[in-house]
This record gives sequence, structure tokens and C-alpha cells, in this order.
Amino acid sequence: MQPTPSDWPRCSSAVFYQDAAAAINWLCDAFGLEVRLKVEGKDGRIEHSELIYGEGVVMVAQEDPDSGRHWKAAMRSPRSLGGAGTQSIMFYVDDADAHCERSRSRGARIVEEPATHDYGEDYWADRSYGALDPEGHMWWITQRLRNPPAR
Repeated sequence: MQPTPSDWPRCSSAVFYQDAAAAINWLCDAFGLEVRLKVEGKDGRIEHSELIYGEGVVMVAQEDPDSGRHWKAAMRSPRSLGGAGTQSIMFYVDDADAHCERSRSRGARIVEEPATHDYGEDYWADRSYGALDPEGHMWWITQRLRNPPAR
């Protein structure tokens, strides 16, 4: 397998919003992501952006139901789909409880309070919470408590 570009992880995700500019501002404020790149089109429309958290990259763009590209026209915010979602995004933090309180104070809808998920001594233990952003994307924020034993 060839190496990835030096500033990209092997996998990343993209999410679409009705108001991508507002979503970017909220994700940075509430979750602590940082803007690496923002491509604005006509009238400030976000055509593409790259938000980073550690080595992770999440791309954020404006939905475009009138796009001539079928796949792009089909990409929607959960807000446009009556709250339905087709994915969730997870990232690791150092302190899930503190991160949850920060997110809550900035308007995240916490749908699962921080809880420890322990899969047994042969596996890992994480502490995580679930939050919906203002347009309904599901985010899982997780803290690793115990790694699995070396095999």
C-alpha cells in the first residue's frame, strides 16, 4: 500500500450541511475542531473545507440538490431529511466528560451521556458520549481508558 499524502489520514469523512459556514463555526467552537482549509464559492457558499482534530480530517460542504453531479445532489444534511442520518462520526479526546460539558454548553444535544463501555480484559475500555450537532449529524466522542493487551 502506498503512503498517504503527509497531511492526510488513511480514511476521512465528509458531511454536508444546509448552512456549512455556520456548521464549521459551531464544530470549531463546540467540539474543538480547527479549520485547515475553506473554499468559498458564490455568496460565501462552502464548496469544500477541511477541519482537523489531531491527525483526523473531516470535510464539510454545503448541500447542493441542484448539482449536475448525481452523487453530490443526493448528499444531504439530516435537517433536510427530517432528522434521518446515515452515518456517525467518532473521534478520540483526552477527557470525554470535560469535552461533553464544553459541547453541551455550546448547544450540542447530548443523546447519550458519558458512559464507560468495557469489553472485557481481552479487549478495550472506552468512555464516550453521543451528541447531535445543530443540523442533526451524530458524533461519538470517546476517551480510551484501557487498551487491549498486546498479542
